[in-house]
Formats: sequence, structure tokens, C-alpha cells
Amino acid sequence: MAGFERWGAAMARALYGPGGFYRRELPAHHFATSAQTRAFADAVAALAEEADARLGRPDAFTVVDVGAGGGDLLAHLADLLPERIALTAVELRPRPTGLPERIGWRAEPPERITGLLIACELLDNVPCDIALVDDAGERRYEEVDRDGATRPGDRLDARDADWLDRWWPIAAPGDRAEIGRPRDEAWHDLTGRLVRGTALAVDYGHTRTDRPGDRTLTAFKDGRSTAPVPDGTCDLTAHVAVDAVGADRIERQRDALRDLGVRAERPPMDLAYRAPVEYATALAKAGEAARLTDPAGLGAHWWMRTDR
Repeated sequence: MAGFERWGAAMARALYGPGGFYRRELPAHHFATSAQTRAFADAVAALAEEADARLGRPDAFTVVDVGAGGGDLLAHLADLLPERIALTAVELRPRPTGLPERIGWRAEPPERITGLLIACELLDNVPCDIALVDDAGERRYEEVDRDGATRPGDRLDARDADWLDRWWPIAAPGDRAEIGRPRDEAWHDLTGRLVRGTALAVDYGHTRTDRPGDRTLTAFKDGRSTAPVPDGTCDLTAHVAVDAVGADRIERQRDALRDLGVRAERPPMDLAYRAPVEYATALAKAGEAARLTDPAGLGAHWWMRTDR
């Protein structure tokens, strides 16, 4: 049968190839992320301040947002961080109109970074292959066509087999797992550009103690989950094996945000009478904080952090 390829190649083509989803679409049109909120930006600003102080407030300090989408996070940070801190977005799409002039826009990450490197829901979109166990107990790559039909393919190569043995063992016929090695390598490449400062990846995922029993690959389109079809019309995403990435520290987003001062406490009612605009602003921020720290939602995301 013609037209089948491994999932990694299919995802790369559908998401990032000519006319691919991420070359045309804005994430905010299809799904919500933490980076779109002001409360998250407040926390990132606090993290940048922490890193800046730790480095002795160097002359060159940059916040680099890899996979910046529409630039929402950096637009918020432009109001929160001093002018001496440079802001750089890394994104394949052209620069949106209306962003503050101080935000730089580029297609590739800088070679050397001093400051804060952040990647919010980036690793889940790094293309990866899927392994399956066939009826004979052999681990093979799963192949897919442009309509989403799948079949067993070639046997795993040694590097992918080793990754599964270490991080996500599967053995029973019918078992499937995403091979996270490309995610690990992508993060290793990004953190390798960090000369001094902090690197932070934020994503949904799992650890060895709670690996899913099957693949997590899914798709999003127009705000709804849909079948993962690699035709370029939808986002393709799979959970991250966060303990394999190689970060110095991993923790749940709800814990990390609380440590950075994000609180979901409603403002006092009397503020509504004394300063109604201030009350409305505080109430909206509390609502965002509640969503960001919800243990059944965004609060369950993982923060993967490395300091240098």
C-alpha cells in the first residue's frame, strides 16, 4: 500500500512543512495555553527577575520564547520587564502586527543566550515516532497515511529500542508508546545554547510512575479535540515523557506558580465599591490563576527547569 510513512515524518510534514499547520495557523485560534494569560506572564516575569538577580544583572539579558505563537507572552512581558531586558520570539510564522517594537522576531533560536529561555507547549509538538508491539511480540514503528489509517512498519532501530527500554517499556501485543528521543534531543539543543541563566519547558506529560497504557497522540482543530490525521489541517500533539527530557528539576505547574506568587484568591468585595476597575482586574487575574493552577487542568502541566 502506498502513502504510508512513520508518524515522525508525517507530523513534521503536517505541522512544519510547506503549507503546514504551524506555518499558517495561530494556536489561540485552536486551543488555549498558559502563555496566553496575564497571570502566567506575571510568573514568568518573576522568574526572569530571579534569574537576572542571580546573574548579577548583566548588561545583556534576554528572554527568549521558543514557539512564541502570536507573541502573547512577550507582549505581556513588555509591560512587566525593564527596557534593558531584551525580548525575542522564535516562531516560523511571520511577525504579527501590533506587537511592541522591543520584541524581536526570528525563525531560529539564538546561538548563545544569557537570560531566560522558555518553551511553553513546544515539546509536545516536536515530531516523534510511535512504537507498537505486533502479534509476534516484535516492536515496530507505526506508519500512517494522510487519511489517518495506520499499519505496522519496520522494526525499531537500536537507538529507539534503547530509549523505550529505559523510559517506556512495552512488550504485550497491541501496546503502543511515543518514542520521546526527538523531544529529549530538541531540549538538549535548546539548553545547549544557554550560556548563563534559566531554561524552562512547560508541557503536559507523564513520568515513569504514570505512563499511559497507549499512545497519547491527538489533534486539535477549532477549539476541539479531533482524530489525529496528518493532513495539515489540525494540530498534532503527544504528551511528553518529562523525566526523560533531562531537566535539573521537574514539578507540577500548580506548585511552581504558587512559589512564584500566583494566587487564585478573590479580591475583597468592598474593593468593588471603592475601586470597581481595580476589583474587576483583580477578579479576572484570580480567575486566570485558578485555571492555571487547576490540578485537573493546566495546573497538572509540568515545569522542566535547568539553571546555569
